Amino acid sequence: MNVEPLTPTIGATVHGVKLSDVANDDDLFREIHDLWMKHLVLFFRDQALTPEQHLALGERFGPLHVHPAAPYEGNPALMKIHADADSHRNNGDMWHSDVSADEEPPMATILQMHVLPSAGGDTLWSNMYAVFESLSETMQAELKQMEALHFLSYAGFYGDHEAQREAPKAVHPVVRTHPVTGRDALFVNSGFTRRIIGMSPGESSALLNMLFEQVREPIFQCRFKWKKHSVAIWDNRCTQHYALWDYYPETRSGLRVTVKGDRPYQGQP
Repeated sequence: MNVEPLTPTIGATVHGVKLSDVANDDDLFREIHDLWMKHLVLFFRDQALTPEQHLALGERFGPLHVHPAAPYEGNPALMKIHADADSHRNNGDMWHSDVSADEEPPMATILQMHVLPSAGGDTLWSNMYAVFESLSETMQAELKQMEALHFLSYAGFYGDHEAQREAPKAVHPVVRTHPVTGRDALFVNSGFTRRIIGMSPGESSALLNMLFEQVREPIFQCRFKWKKHSVAIWDNRCTQHYALWDYYPETRSGLRVTVKGDRPYQGQP
């Protein structure tokens, strides 16, 4: 196994591993998990997972999460990621943590791309530990006391596809403590976070906009150029991501599995 960091802050490409083996090899899974905790998002080339292997890999991390509204392929846990000349929007073209509006947001996402445009279609990730740690100690202490409302209406979001369940809504701490590493990470995002609890609309908007701008700083990010059968595994508890739609009218298509997480908390659970 060879590990190649993308940046000093976030992301690493792992070479010499077959992800189809991870589901059945405890030692290999522990090694991958340790790397995941260190780099927050891991990338693998030339994997060509079958849908069954993709699902089994997700289940190795934990019970699978079903998206509230997205189209899927066969199994509701196998979400379709697709944009082409007929699409009215692109999956993930905003900074977000996957389905953070759920009471127990997914902890992990595993995405494999099958069809790619001739150029473009990269995805960016941002390190929410580093974003939080970049703030002043005074701001950090204040944010640890705050909660925020997360919500997104999926009405018409995926065209005519019928929703699996009602659009979720939840209140989460603005700063969540990672249950494995014990580190604090900023947990508000422009895709789902609507307001800070207990603040006026103007105050909430001003604070959230400042935090959203911090997430966009390149120093906290990595950028991945997809190839056919590339796989990314990321931690929704301490990262956000943004999928670029710079390839219209070409096609970009893949499958995504997400893994259930726990209810976010600050400090001790």
